Amino acid sequence: MTVAQETAAAPITGARIGVITFPGTLDDRDAARAVRLAGAEAVSLWHGDESLHDVDAVVLPGGFSYGDYLRAGAISRFAPAMSAVVDAAKGGMPVLGICNGFQVLTEAHLLPGSMVKNDHLHFVCREQAMVVENAHTAWTNEFRRGQRITVPLKNQDGQFVADERTLDELEGEGRVVFRYDGWNPNGSRRDIAGITNERGNVVGLMPHPEHAVEPGFGPASQEGPRAGTDGLTFFTSVLSSLVHA
Repeated sequence: MTVAQETAAAPITGARIGVITFPGTLDDRDAARAVRLAGAEAVSLWHGDESLHDVDAVVLPGGFSYGDYLRAGAISRFAPAMSAVVDAAKGGMPVLGICNGFQVLTEAHLLPGSMVKNDHLHFVCREQAMVVENAHTAWTNEFRRGQRITVPLKNQDGQFVADERTLDELEGEGRVVFRYDGWNPNGSRRDIAGITNERGNVVGLMPHPEHAVEPGFGPASQEGPRAGTDGLTFFTSVLSSLVHA
């Protein structure tokens, strides 16, 4: 789809999905494009907004919000927009945190655990395979459990850590959503790449689905080089969940 075609295409559901920009956010435009390609309206939200402007779902995109000073996501957690996100998420609104967004969700206590520096202490950027462990969340309902997908990964604070009790709870309650396949790129406990809350409306993951939504610009796939579009299913899944809701 060309830019002109994308602009001309009308949202098929009327859904409005907000994408929040913090100082240092890098992937907000990519996330907004993914939302549009899925068929929804992308609504730009600013970190200083106290309202979510009647959106139906929210994406916290990747980057280095506030330069990742103190800890990754630690300052963004106190942004006015995050107060609205926390309230909306507790009310059932779908919220997706990607990379830095995942870090913000843990800092806001919408998801358990924490993100620390990669165990090898280097920034990593690669095409990353993952296995879908939970296909029943607001953001994964169009996947199949056990499905292997590939999306780009890029982080330096991507190691998911939690105490053993929390890890056992996540496993026992089926709240591990994605697990790294083939290679654990950052040392995350139990190869965890993404998790969800108890309700299944809040999902956080380190890899970047918004970079795998359009043929010619994604990772390699069986269809050919840069043909992978596994990430688009995140955004069509949330539209399906909103329709059913």
